[in-house]
Amino acid sequence: MQAASFCLKHLKLFLSALLVLSALHCYPQNIPLVNAFAHNDYWHKRPLYDALDNGYTHIEADIYLRHGKLIVAHLLPLFKRHRTLERLYLDPLAACINSSNGLAPRIVSPLMLMIDIKSDADKTYQALSALLENYKDILSGYENGVFVKRQLTVVITGHKPFETLKKQQNRLAFIDEDLMSVQKDTSSANVYQTASCKYSKIVNWSGTGSFPVLQKQRLCKYVSMAHRYGKKVRLWASPENPVVWNELLECGVDLINTDKLPELKDFLTKRIAFSANVK
Repeated sequence: MQAASFCLKHLKLFLSALLVLSALHCYPQNIPLVNAFAHNDYWHKRPLYDALDNGYTHIEADIYLRHGKLIVAHLLPLFKRHRTLERLYLDPLAACINSSNGLAPRIVSPLMLMIDIKSDADKTYQALSALLENYKDILSGYENGVFVKRQLTVVITGHKPFETLKKQQNRLAFIDEDLMSVQKDTSSANVYQTASCKYSKIVNWSGTGSFPVLQKQRLCKYVSMAHRYGKKVRLWASPENPVVWNELLECGVDLINTDKLPELKDFLTKRIAFSANVK
């Protein structure tokens, strides 16, 4: 009888430990990676969740307006009507932020969702603006001339409805500026949150050999100008290797654009740990 009680006790302990391990698997304790940008996130096996599980705080989704729906796709969507922006991103993000989704951890750090508009800028933005109103309680906004920071900030790139957005005194989205035009900018975070351009427009270094001095100086100049106006800098289509990533960060680039979520996570966490040890 005592032996049976002893076995039952240990079985309960084993099951409790198993539940804890399962919970840890479902709720990864990742360090929020403020420099990590999940490019075309919807290509991954688990859109949004793969990025969140790896600690990413900046996530990109491309959208088309089709039959009144905002469809997430890189090319013209034909058979992907169920892959809506609401279903893949906005609903899950709201659930995570409000801690009502058992598949993902509560989000503590501010997030950015960059939305790349592939269809008509103004028509798509009109539909997007109406949709975002449903999530107003978690979205950063421009409210009666004042920027209000919340858990999730939406930034528009691709086909940008600049003139429409600029005239609005109340909205829930901002714009990704062209980094090559940043020296002409005099506007604040009321319109722009980030400044981006293709890597090859400023740098053609692949990571082999030393970073050419003039190219590095040019990049640092653009980064400095963007930072002067409070914008985060991102270079897309940059080489996917740690040597380039390190130099981009050394030059002050804020967001490292990647399709390789685990690889960039590993690089950034090691960099964070090294910096902490040096201090």
